[in-house]
Amino acid sequence: MTILNAESLTLRDVHRLLGLQMQLNGSFTPLLSLEPLTEFEDREIAQIRDDFANYLTAAKVSEGLVKALTTFPLLRLAGFYRFPIEIHLEEGIERITVEDEDTIITGRFDILAINQTASAGSKPFWVLIIESKNSSIDLWAGLPQLLTYAFKSLTYQESVWGL
Repeated sequence: MTILNAESLTLRDVHRLLGLQMQLNGSFTPLLSLEPLTEFEDREIAQIRDDFANYLTAAKVSEGLVKALTTFPLLRLAGFYRFPIEIHLEEGIERITVEDEDTIITGRFDILAINQTASAGSKPFWVLIIESKNSSIDLWAGLPQLLTYAFKSLTYQESVWGL
């Protein structure tokens, strides 16, 4: 039995082990109903951008600082700290068993937002998964890990969004 940490997977591993494939056709825009940003929200987003840019200009930004400067303020601004959404940090995923490969995938996600209004006896609905990396890591580096966590949620729901 092989045990893999989701953090070490490549996109090729995700495609092979989980059967996920990239789809370039279509857009997610029709699935969202977004209100235009208010002036206040525009100013807040500009401030978050500027704060991050100042730190990034000075030095490499650690994963924790990326979350503190960008992710947490954006979650607050978007209303993710209010009921019925509940935030979970640095929790382990349930093991993913890949039967054909005799492989188990383990891991820990950075941030998970769950809608707690699921009916009695059902699993909570995963609203958003966030995987952060420090500023010196390639933007795509966390994608296999993020896709692996999202894959696990598909056991309980039809779709999941990641960032």
